[in-house]
Amino acid sequence: MSPNLRGSLYMAAAMAAFSVEDSFFKHATQSIPTSQALMMFGGLGLAVFALLSRRRSEPVWHPQLLSTALILRSICELCGRLFFALALALTPLTSASAILQAAPLVVVVGAVVFFGERVGWRRWLAIAMGFAGVLLIIRPTPALFDPTSVFAVLATLGFAGRDLATRASPATMSTEQLGSLGFAILTLAGVILSLVMGEQPVMPPLPTVAAIMAATTAGVLAYSALTKAMRTGDISAVTPFRYTRQLFALILGFAIFGEWPDLLTWVGIGVIILSGVYTARAGRQDR
Repeated sequence: MSPNLRGSLYMAAAMAAFSVEDSFFKHATQSIPTSQALMMFGGLGLAVFALLSRRRSEPVWHPQLLSTALILRSICELCGRLFFALALALTPLTSASAILQAAPLVVVVGAVVFFGERVGWRRWLAIAMGFAGVLLIIRPTPALFDPTSVFAVLATLGFAGRDLATRASPATMSTEQLGSLGFAILTLAGVILSLVMGEQPVMPPLPTVAAIMAATTAGVLAYSALTKAMRTGDISAVTPFRYTRQLFALILGFAIFGEWPDLLTWVGIGVIILSGVYTARAGRQDR
């Protein structure tokens, strides 16, 4: 199996797990403040990754924790997590996930600018096809524009920066150490949101606790797969498989929240899937 194919499979698995995480997190925010959900989610995820690091007999915090790449990664992670949590709480799951699909374009441009990757016209075309599918889904016309969708746009920029910084992170830093850092930042995002919004914690009902625990399990799996994806193969070949997140989000959005897509949305899904298949073929032809 080539590195690009292996990285693409990791990315698709990560997107499936992230969609499950998003669904449970959105469910939790219907009964507790978003900031509290973030702190609970982040704290549990940090505990899981810290335990995994201890099992590997490695320190939870990597010695290069304050390197430039990791500081930039933490800042981008903070912005992405904070704004996407708000997007999930305030907008439909399918809409928030659709806007997030613009991230591959940002990441690929960053790979060209910062890492000097060569991207052929076929791969650019495949990425553009996927983005066109996203536009069919969100239809960003003035009449349909929702101001809260800006949170998802800001989250997209944050997550794209995080993925690029993950590529630049020290090779000696394990997936578990990156996970501990990421969930610690997520907890910090919850604290900041609580202070800014003036939200007070409440006693969560048992179903909400169960939802947070399920979101944490999915989040740990997603984070691990995403880290491996960004460290395997070419960024420009692996990143377009982020588009699969929209398919998973639409399925879960319907199953859990009753968000049934219309015809144009289904057309957009088809375009996104075709772009992913074409990307795999275009990657070989560009070489």
